[in-house]
Amino acid sequence: MRKIASVVIIFFAFILIYLLQANFFNWFTIAGVKPNLFVILIVFVGLFAGKYMGVSIGVVAGLLLDFFISKKIGISAIMFGIIGLLGGILDNNFSKDSKLTIIIIIFGTTALYEIGNYVINAFIYNYEVEIVNFAIQLGIEIIYNIILTIILYPLIQRAGNLLENIFKGNRILTRYF
Repeated sequence: MRKIASVVIIFFAFILIYLLQANFFNWFTIAGVKPNLFVILIVFVGLFAGKYMGVSIGVVAGLLLDFFISKKIGISAIMFGIIGLLGGILDNNFSKDSKLTIIIIIFGTTALYEIGNYVINAFIYNYEVEIVNFAIQLGIEIIYNIILTIILYPLIQRAGNLLENIFKGNRILTRYF
């Protein structure tokens, strides 16, 4: 029952992030670039709830975003699924208690998502690749995501520990012994 309630709360967090992305961050762009809070959410779910939950939430969130925003359905679903899987894999290898570790993970996953999305869309829509403009936009988005992660870190840590207790229970310490 607690797992279902957690999934419902994650869904409401998705809706809140969607509304923030669509409305609030349109006013606070940096050189026309908005942060991608969905990457932070999917990494958060993968890190604290596990890779299966990260992949599941990532694919569903990606499909919803593709359905509402994109012309092609499935691109964001694939990329968010990979991000959720990567978050679950990184959970076993890195500490979630360190801000530096979380910053590095957000840096890598934001870059992976945007580069993968850009390459797939370049092949599908057959448009010219502009590496310099893309690199500038990618850098701004990474910095924006990192700043928001630093600001939201206490909330992410508290909610993550609750999520980890629900999905992983007392099995957390067993991986170290």
